[in-house]
Amino acid sequence: MEFQWLNTFVTAAVCGNFRRTAELLYISQPSVTVHIKQLENELGVQLFHREGRKVKLTEAGIRYLGHAKRLLEVYQRGLEDLSSFSQGYTAKLTLAISPLIADTILPYVLKRYTDQHPEVEISVKILESVDIEQAVLSEEVDIGLSCLNSLHQELLCELLYRDQVVLIAPHDGRDSEFAPPIDEEEVLTNNYLLTHNHPGYWDLLCRVVKSKYPSIRMMKVSQVHITKRFIVEGLGVSFLPTSTVRRELLEGRLLEVNCHSISLPEANTYAIMKYDHTKQKEFLTFISNYRI
Repeated sequence: MEFQWLNTFVTAAVCGNFRRTAELLYISQPSVTVHIKQLENELGVQLFHREGRKVKLTEAGIRYLGHAKRLLEVYQRGLEDLSSFSQGYTAKLTLAISPLIADTILPYVLKRYTDQHPEVEISVKILESVDIEQAVLSEEVDIGLSCLNSLHQELLCELLYRDQVVLIAPHDGRDSEFAPPIDEEEVLTNNYLLTHNHPGYWDLLCRVVKSKYPSIRMMKVSQVHITKRFIVEGLGVSFLPTSTVRRELLEGRLLEVNCHSISLPEANTYAIMKYDHTKQKEFLTFISNYRI
């Protein structure tokens, strides 16, 4: 049996059309027919019913489809492993990282890690924090770096960082050394408050701010990098983790507003794992030495 036959079979099962299968695989339509016929001869069953230009899986075809997909997955993983080995990698870590955490100095930390551990192949998936727990649980990734704590009994969850949340406003063009401090009430009552760019603290914080400033206008913006762009353009203000705005504050593109009447929350970063293996522990020890 050839894996090319399996690939043609799985593609045709999804498409339901041999012509479209040929286009996707960059082969001729007669080649698709030959591959399917050879696989059927090998298995001793009919895999498709032909209905004009369309094809439908037989009962045997439906039953075999899952097996074919798993065989292709094993084959592909073998190719990837050999490719990694030929490039000098002896270990692999797959990470799931929330967009908010990826917008910190984490890329710099990953660069330092790969420089010091060239034998480790790093793969990164950007997932929302609410999806990271499931990715770790299903073993799609080895470690999840999430803004949300996990209480799942099958998972290990470690607090990596505590990050202070600050009120951020656009730069007003004044000299920070001589200008008077920006007033919290003025900022919050004269601008939209851009909310829900962090999964951990916004619901409670919105209630607190609303009780203090009942007339405040709010706008939900789900991504931190978009929130920062909106603030720079003067569209609003927001409460953001310090780590996500450190560069913009240093460059003078954004300003921190001192809050005297609102108790500000913390934004935490958690490492979520299913297995506490040596390579995972080494990685977490390394990144915990940096203030993300």
